[in-house]
Amino acid sequence: MAAEPDAFREAMARFPAGVTIVTTHDQDGTSYGFTASSVTSVSMSPPLILVCLARTANSFPMFARTEHFAVSMLRPHHAELAMHFAGKHPDKFARGGFTRTGTGSTVVETALATVECSVYGRFDAGDHVVLVGQVEHLHVPDGPTEPAIYVGREFATLCTGRGTCLNR
Repeated sequence: MAAEPDAFREAMARFPAGVTIVTTHDQDGTSYGFTASSVTSVSMSPPLILVCLARTANSFPMFARTEHFAVSMLRPHHAELAMHFAGKHPDKFARGGFTRTGTGSTVVETALATVECSVYGRFDAGDHVVLVGQVEHLHVPDGPTEPAIYVGREFATLCTGRGTCLNR
């Protein structure tokens, strides 16, 4: 028997996750995107990552047919932007804070890191689609490495086992 949706949702809310904004664009250059915490590395050779996308997302039709996408790994100060991209706003990019890469991907300007991918595969998974991307380009800027963390339905601060906390 399958788990109750509310209990499953509560259990998953207790699992901390990094926060990203996933983007793509159409042939006219219009950008589309959504917030995702369901992102993980899959393979080192070739380098693959996966992203889970709800079929109910406004951007789903574009991601269902795109051949390229980018993942911006967020920092704590991106919490408001992440919440904005988690909603169904008509122009998510109007607030600014994005840039185009040399390959044309739209990424968060001050992201912790960005990963540009070509689509390696799509897999149906219940009410989501798993989008697997082959990593084509990476940008990992110098500086602090504090990620945006989401747990318990809120953004949190990361602390190490030695008691050191990364403060916002």
